[in-house]
Amino acid sequence: MTALLTIIVLVLVAIAIWQMTKIFELSQPKSDSSEVATDQDNKLNGYLMFAFLVFIYLLTIFSFWKWGKVILGTPASEHGADYDYLMYISFALIFFVQTITQALLHYFAYKYRGQKGKKALFYADNDRLEFIWTIIPVIVLAGLILYGLYTWTTLMDINEEEGDPIIVELYAQQFNWKARYAGKDNVLGDANVRLIDIDKANILGVDASDPNSADDVISTTELHLPVNRKVIFKMRSQDVLHSAYMPHFRAQMNCVPGMVTQFSFTPIITTEEMRLDPRIIEKVKDINQRRAERKAKGEDVEPWQFDYVLLCNKICGQSHYNMQMKIIVESEEDYNDWMAQQKTFSESMAPQVATQ
Repeated sequence: MTALLTIIVLVLVAIAIWQMTKIFELSQPKSDSSEVATDQDNKLNGYLMFAFLVFIYLLTIFSFWKWGKVILGTPASEHGADYDYLMYISFALIFFVQTITQALLHYFAYKYRGQKGKKALFYADNDRLEFIWTIIPVIVLAGLILYGLYTWTTLMDINEEEGDPIIVELYAQQFNWKARYAGKDNVLGDANVRLIDIDKANILGVDASDPNSADDVISTTELHLPVNRKVIFKMRSQDVLHSAYMPHFRAQMNCVPGMVTQFSFTPIITTEEMRLDPRIIEKVKDINQRRAERKAKGEDVEPWQFDYVLLCNKICGQSHYNMQMKIIVESEEDYNDWMAQQKTFSESMAPQVATQ
């Protein structure tokens, strides 16, 4: 793929240089009119436009065939199906309009090509045409916007009084994630970046004087979520703009320094269940086959196993690509067992308090 892209870039550079020389030649005053396009030249360019139309259609079909399998596949959240449906509608409309407009563009380029003795016909205005090409996009875009607003309102379910939600804070910093669970009271304690104290193990700046923070649980390596239970995420950033992106759950929200942003979703497929999805099985097989080929060449790579993942979707610095955290969706029982093994904020601070 790298070699192909390199060849394409070199070809485009060569074409650009050739075109620049042609422009330079045209800029020089001379009586020779050989550079003026003839009827035959215009006809040839018209056919080339048709050829390019066929090329872009074939390229689109090839792209779907070649890389269509890399799409995310089955959504793992309750709202994911609605999200995908809205995206498919948008894609269908875009491809439909693009197919028609590109066909007309290239056809007109040929039909109305320059010909000796042929004069262009100009319309000063045409109220009917202007009405058609204005009202149709207005209706279509209004429908998409209204449906999108309805879908967004449905997704943004951050009501803490309904559905017995779990409250989790996602804390972003260059270049890692940390998660803080609200504990048994399901209320996060206050926190402030000015309270961060690495020596006292207060890595998130949690306010120790707030009673609600005593039972908070901090996880620095994994994000555990129970299946079929709503999770409300409250997001903070320590330094720059980050974006909490959980692609398989169709969830993304910016993490902005100095403020708390929120998003929620309900996981509906556990990690183990998703690993049995035919698309995931095929994807894991393909990736591990490539890794085996690399390992045979001496590279230090290990077989890959599917996991949900939390990524940063903002270019936040030189190690942005590595800013991720594994997400484990499990049964309520397994989630409770994991939580029971975690230290609360007060327990993690206790040794520090005792030594003072």
